[in-house]
Amino acid sequence: MQLFSFIKEAGKKIFKSHDEEKAAEPEVQADVIAERQKDAIRQYIDRVGIHITNFDFTLDGNGKLTLTGECETKADFEKVALTAGNIAGITEVENNMTVASSEQAQTGPSTYYTVVKGDSLWKIAQHHYNDGTQYKKIFEANVPMIKNEDEIYPGQVLRIPS
Repeated sequence: MQLFSFIKEAGKKIFKSHDEEKAAEPEVQADVIAERQKDAIRQYIDRVGIHITNFDFTLDGNGKLTLTGECETKADFEKVALTAGNIAGITEVENNMTVASSEQAQTGPSTYYTVVKGDSLWKIAQHHYNDGTQYKKIFEANVPMIKNEDEIYPGQVLRIPS
């Protein structure tokens, strides 16, 4: 299990908050809102294209997402958690997924970095590798969560490969 923390207001907005749903549709029930949010999360993660066997998750009322299933690699395990956590409204991801390859499962966790205002991949690479030209390594470690090198935003959590 791995626990990730995220900034609730940061990230891609793929669903309305409970309060926004209630304002738009006062008669809507809480369980309907929760199902809409879960459907949006599932579709978003499915679009990323990482294969997960027996994928499932729960979302509590405080923004904590608990993931289960099996990934083929440690990198996929981490990418799914970061993809889910970089959704606006998610505060925590408890990653209870497993990794199919025992060799991959035994490797240590990646380093993670939360983007701040003024950051660029070059600047982050300079900080972590003392070499800004290594920014492509960070970019590639975060595909498909980021689609181009200028797409990062404050509050986003990135994988920093060793």
